[in-house]
Amino acid sequence: MNKIHLPLSEVYGLLEPGPVALLTTAGKARPNMMAQSWHTMMEFEPPLVGCIVSDRNYSYGLIEANGECVIAIPTVELADKVVGCGNCSGAVTDKFAAFGLTPVPAVEVAAPLVAECFANLECRVADRSMVERYGLFVLEVVRAWIDPAAQNPKTIHHRGRGHFMVAGKTITLDSNAK
Repeated sequence: MNKIHLPLSEVYGLLEPGPVALLTTAGKARPNMMAQSWHTMMEFEPPLVGCIVSDRNYSYGLIEANGECVIAIPTVELADKVVGCGNCSGAVTDKFAAFGLTPVPAVEVAAPLVAECFANLECRVADRSMVERYGLFVLEVVRAWIDPAAQNPKTIHHRGRGHFMVAGKTITLDSNAK
């Protein structure tokens, strides 16, 4: 076996759960957004998403107060803006203005959609039982939007310490149980 020890602090780069998203929240002064990569599908119908937000993030308090958010999914073309959103705090920065992104009113929640993202998921907090201990919000997607012009969108995936992977070729395999 030709393997080497991997520091435990780097394990998260192996198990990244999905595309980096922009999580938007409604604020009293203005909407906010943060780069977010710790989320996973938990159920199909209704769609439930597990979403980890640290209590050190400005967005944490907004989700706690409002009980809702939007998960906006960007493509690789927005990578620099997404990373920029992740490297500053919404407590002092209007991220929509700073990064030239467009907030669009949602239908079911107060948090805005992001016009430049190919998909937006309007969410309400469905379960807070793991928030205090793990920062894990269980979100129910109550409305979903997708740009029909986006064919095979290339998403970015956080690998850790400034490294990202771009989603590649899609393959189709027989998934029928035999």
